[in-house]
Amino acid sequence: MRKALRWLLALTVFIGTLSTAGAATAAQSEPTDIKDRLLSIPGMSLIQEKPYTGYRYFVLNYTQPIDHRHPDRGTFQQRITVLHKDTSRPTVFYTSGYNVSTTPSRREPTQIVDGNQVSLEYRFFTPSRPAPADWSKLDIWQAASDQHRVYEALKPVYSANWLATGGSKGGMTATYYERFYPRDMDGVVAYVAPNDVVNNEDSAYDRFFARVGTKECRDRLNAVQREALVRREPLERKYAQYAADNGYTFDTVGGLDKAYEAVVLDYVWGFWQYSLLKDCDTVPANAATASDDEIWNSVDTISGFSAYTDQGLETYTPYYYQAGTQLGAPTIHFPYIERKLIRYGYQPPRNFVPRSVPMRFQPRTMRDVDSWVRHHATHMLFVYGQNDPWGSERFRLGAGARDSYVFTAPGLNHGANVAGLVPDQKALATARILEWAGVASQAVRANPSAAAPLARYDAKLDARDVWREPALRP
Repeated sequence: MRKALRWLLALTVFIGTLSTAGAATAAQSEPTDIKDRLLSIPGMSLIQEKPYTGYRYFVLNYTQPIDHRHPDRGTFQQRITVLHKDTSRPTVFYTSGYNVSTTPSRREPTQIVDGNQVSLEYRFFTPSRPAPADWSKLDIWQAASDQHRVYEALKPVYSANWLATGGSKGGMTATYYERFYPRDMDGVVAYVAPNDVVNNEDSAYDRFFARVGTKECRDRLNAVQREALVRREPLERKYAQYAADNGYTFDTVGGLDKAYEAVVLDYVWGFWQYSLLKDCDTVPANAATASDDEIWNSVDTISGFSAYTDQGLETYTPYYYQAGTQLGAPTIHFPYIERKLIRYGYQPPRNFVPRSVPMRFQPRTMRDVDSWVRHHATHMLFVYGQNDPWGSERFRLGAGARDSYVFTAPGLNHGANVAGLVPDQKALATARILEWAGVASQAVRANPSAAAPLARYDAKLDARDVWREPALRP
């Protein structure tokens, strides 16, 4: 009996030793360094790690299906960046809707919640483009599914709350992601996000340009735009020389003349998108007596004469493709310019995409998103700028929306943000962002006016851009 008891005790100790050793081995095999944890995710690979005080910053590639409906039909590498603070902090999921920057930066919600930030390059923006490129796989559902897979891959590492954000096309992207995967994020902060529900009805833009700013400023801008068309012949000679000097060509748009008019017609829009009312002082006061160089320089500074060259368009082919297939694009009129001076008018996105890429517009896509936001938006904040033309057609909330808001920053442009809102809206927006991120204090919950960003402003990390893309690209 004693032998049996001794044997049983020895066996128990042996099993316990094996169990302890196994647990120790498992603990040893589980990576603890954040880089190792990220790289242990299947499909994740490191491009570069860059130092930044208080953070770890990684540029990564993640393997994505070309077609999320048929993941067995090929993959591509999609760039992401991770600004790592701490796995216990909330995470902000950011996309510009274009290329991803590989320089450490922090979006406004990331500063507000003092969290981590994951930034995603939009599919088909190089180098995150499948080869060969099947353009039919560039749509808002496929892009939202990219985000969903990245979120699912990183959620086990960053287990606290997540917020989606982006500005302009990135704000649209964050909204579309929420529409298709409403259970992923704990909140959405969408900045200056256009919402072109009916593509061929754009009268809201004409009303905007008739009253934005002051009459003095509008008249000054309109006069320069008109004068650039009056002086088309000498300025196009200058344009031809400019193109020759820089190796620019115009095959996609269909010629220098069409490119020239497109740049000039962007002028007024571009000013209000990127400038403030005080910047009217930089516009020639008397267009009729201004020199050719003064007219050229003003248009070039605001619109950019390289924008509609083949070389300028190439980077943005994915945007124009989406504008011409799902997103829609604005058309405005110029009642202060004689019809004989305008040969083409606002040109459609089809003119800015190589003819080898087929395009067909899908009118129901934006209507679906708009309807969903009106009836189902939950924990969503939309911020617009009062003087931003892109806000003319915006997202609006209906009776079905819950804990969601649309705010407008007075006097601001396409760079509008929470910091630019009037005090009570700024406090409320900040309080809701903190609440959605799971880091609101009891004081903030009791009194939203006590809300403030949890991280100190960093002039380098928090540089506020104006979602700067050439005019007529959100």
